[in-house]
Amino acid sequence: MTGTHEVFNQAPPRTDVNEFTSNPALVDAVARYGAGWAEPELTEIGAAVGRADFQRDAEQANTNPPIFSSHDRWGNRIDAVDFHPAYHRIFGEAVARGAHTSCWADPRPGAHVARAATFMLFAQVEPGHACPVSMTHAVVPSLRLTPALAEEWLPRVYSRRYDPELREPATKTSAVFGMAMTEKQGGSDVRANTTTATEADDGTWLLTGHKWFCSAPQSDAFLVLAQTEPGLSCFLVPRRLPGGAANNFFIQRLKDKLGNKSNASSEIELDHAVGRLVGEPGRGVRAIIEMVNQTRLDCILGSAAGMRQSVAEAVWHVRHRQAFGRLLIDQPAMTAVLADLHLEAEAATWTGIRLAACSDDTDASDESAAFGRLATAVAKYWVCKRGPQHAYEALECLGGNGYTEQFPLARRYREQPVMAIWEGSGNVIALDVLRAMMRQPETVEAFGREVGLAAGEHPGFDEQLKSMYALLDQVRADPADGPRVARRVVESMALALQASLLLRESSGNLADAFIRSRLSPERGLEYGTLPPGIDLQQIVART
Repeated sequence: MTGTHEVFNQAPPRTDVNEFTSNPALVDAVARYGAGWAEPELTEIGAAVGRADFQRDAEQANTNPPIFSSHDRWGNRIDAVDFHPAYHRIFGEAVARGAHTSCWADPRPGAHVARAATFMLFAQVEPGHACPVSMTHAVVPSLRLTPALAEEWLPRVYSRRYDPELREPATKTSAVFGMAMTEKQGGSDVRANTTTATEADDGTWLLTGHKWFCSAPQSDAFLVLAQTEPGLSCFLVPRRLPGGAANNFFIQRLKDKLGNKSNASSEIELDHAVGRLVGEPGRGVRAIIEMVNQTRLDCILGSAAGMRQSVAEAVWHVRHRQAFGRLLIDQPAMTAVLADLHLEAEAATWTGIRLAACSDDTDASDESAAFGRLATAVAKYWVCKRGPQHAYEALECLGGNGYTEQFPLARRYREQPVMAIWEGSGNVIALDVLRAMMRQPETVEAFGREVGLAAGEHPGFDEQLKSMYALLDQVRADPADGPRVARRVVESMALALQASLLLRESSGNLADAFIRSRLSPERGLEYGTLPPGIDLQQIVART
């Protein structure tokens, strides 16, 4: 009997692997974009998130999702969301390492790049907690619009302490932020929101309405959009008021989502909830848009981190598994799949880190900001859309193991779509790109200058530039037809950006392989259909 239960030809647990030093694309990008000084800290973080106990906590946080209690056992309204202790351990470690606001709290050259890499390392292993970490990071530019709010809240936002208890803000040294924009009748069309705000005698505002999606309702405070007489406005709404009383912020239910199980997303009701104005009345979109842009970038970083996890897990499996007398990694069909998956992950990593570097580029701030505004939307569309299929193909490398919940890629497969949906799904992003092109033509010029830095380096890339500019000219000539071709335009721009970055920054034949497999007539439709003549082993070695 015991002989039938001998385990062999199975990969050992992928634990105690340093997730930073084992990822050469991330290491190279961090050094290239001015954050080499952060390598010692990132190496420590890479070791921490690779530990067996950290990975076990990630599993526990997702198999024991948050639980909502509307009332306590005596019937008092409490609106409590309880998390497994593993979630709090992961969140606490991320905050302690500055995954939320280190770039704002300690600004210096490369600070945004270092923070982006930190965020990616944590999101690679447990992406659910990354949502409130991202929103806490992204709230900073919006809070700075109102100096009194910035003075009160930013020291708490910058804190490296994690205190999940909801209580009077004045008694806490740290704070986590969320936001609530979308409503059931409007979705992405936030100007159709019906939540209203009326000014009280003490200068605060009272908000009433229903929010269809409010992520991380356990947070200390939220940015909320509501209608005022001048128009849509932005407000800071805390969960607890001065003195400790609960604000009129009522959780209706937690969303039962496809993935992202460790993170609480909710519907909420505001019934004369107390808020404070952020920015100017009637300028709510302007006040919250930078928060949206920052979280869009984090969606790119999170998708890239997920691609890295997928590749790393797939390669680990095939390095230890045999079939037909050889290790799977030595089977040519499998080698081609792994090389293709890595090309996607490396291109996404360089793209995300390059965009993070825009916030560090103080020497050419206008140019960098213009490029970043457009390129972030372009990359959000493309990188996040590539995530789900990439996760599936990596999962398939593990065969039946990959389809079970005891291995992390089933969870990753369910996780990747959320990055494509949050902060603007595909059509919303593509139309945003068109609007930016029409209203801010300088962003297109800055984008063109950036991608054009690689002109003349590869004939396939030069053809892609021609194709991209032809599409841009088509939209300019007939703006009314723009929405029909919006996705084609954004896809073309995204591929040009990624190819340009790889030509300029990557090593070996990566750029050639990317261009031939994505941009040329040789390209295939599925991962693993790379053209002949590509050094697959060299690419796989970077995994």
